[in-house]
Amino acid sequence: MSTTTGGSLVRMRGVGKRYGNILALQDVDLDVEAGSVTCVLGDNGAGKSTLIKIIAGRHQHSEGVLEIHGEERTLGSPREALDLGIAAVYQDLAVVPLMPVWRNFFLGSELTKGRGPARILDVKAMQRITKQELLDMGIDLRDVNQPIHQLSGGERQCVAIARAVHFGARVLILDEPTAALGVKQSGVVLRYVLRARDRGLGVVFITHNPHHAYPVGDRFLLLKRGRPLGYHAKKDVTLDELTSQMAGGAELAALAHELEQ
Repeated sequence: MSTTTGGSLVRMRGVGKRYGNILALQDVDLDVEAGSVTCVLGDNGAGKSTLIKIIAGRHQHSEGVLEIHGEERTLGSPREALDLGIAAVYQDLAVVPLMPVWRNFFLGSELTKGRGPARILDVKAMQRITKQELLDMGIDLRDVNQPIHQLSGGERQCVAIARAVHFGARVLILDEPTAALGVKQSGVVLRYVLRARDRGLGVVFITHNPHHAYPVGDRFLLLKRGRPLGYHAKKDVTLDELTSQMAGGAELAALAHELEQ
């Protein structure tokens, strides 16, 4: 069961994005609530990347209304989004492969002790916090000193999720976190998506795979060529219906009907 605290963290109404004469996104409605998972589904070129770049502050929307924590906003940068508690974990993961897990966890936000010229990294504190934060997310690493490249793809995704939670994310955007993973590792990541939800975060899960989205999702936005195909609460749609919509079931049925004439 999710620990929903209520209230929209992110709300979109009629949001669109133009790049010159190219309309990349049009008429998108979206709600991201605390303690819920909103899945955004679509194939390549559907507009998923444009959507998450708007929420993460990398691009500004051209049309419609974007509200964050109840206030209308036009985000100017990823830093501004981070300051508002919006963290994005991208598919390529910004990690330094040869650095230990704890160094990657605190990369750019290192803890120090001492003053002035005597100031040094507080290694023990960072190691302890990293291990505890991973444990809180259900990740029991024997050694946070091991290079992060020794972890599986699923474990690296989970470290990135735990890092975002530790540094105050209220909205967590996950960009195709299971795309390059096998069945077992995908299951590992999906479990941590639910853990983030149960800690009260609003999760935006971007994927092209309805079989990964449906078990964890509370709402489902389907995109095709920048336009919404449907926006469903879980109680209103089945996995088969979701899969059919993504596969163009209505278009295929119409084509079959035409061929029968």
